[in-house]
Amino acid sequence: MSTDNPIPQQAFARTLADIGLRTTPQREVIYKILLNERNHPTADEVFARVKEELPTISLATVYNCLETLVQCKLVKAVNFERESTRYCPNLQPHAHFHDDRTGATNDIALPAEILSQIKAVLPPGYCASSVEITFRGTNTTSDSAVDRN
Repeated sequence: MSTDNPIPQQAFARTLADIGLRTTPQREVIYKILLNERNHPTADEVFARVKEELPTISLATVYNCLETLVQCKLVKAVNFERESTRYCPNLQPHAHFHDDRTGATNDIALPAEILSQIKAVLPPGYCASSVEITFRGTNTTSDSAVDRN
């Protein structure tokens, strides 16, 4: 597993229980898919993958489960201008690179010292609780050279 520190699968039920929710097979499968396939899927893409394991699941259930996972801080919702929300289990501070040609989204490590420098440029009296940085462009190297987290 990568070093981006997602909530371990065994802590999944406890995390839900801590906020008064129960574990369901749908939530478990969706979370497992997000952990195992780190390509920032949309709800429709998650739905297509989940249907293989849970053929009777509805798209509405997938949306509800994803919203629950975001509210529980088990995954992050990633939004790009005028595009569908994508879901990311990487809970560490990081940026994203969105390839405009392929639509692929990759995690970019964001070292703590860079994050501190970014927060330091805020006007006096402002304190950021989170920072979202998205790079947009195209991958000019071969597809195998980019880590598709």
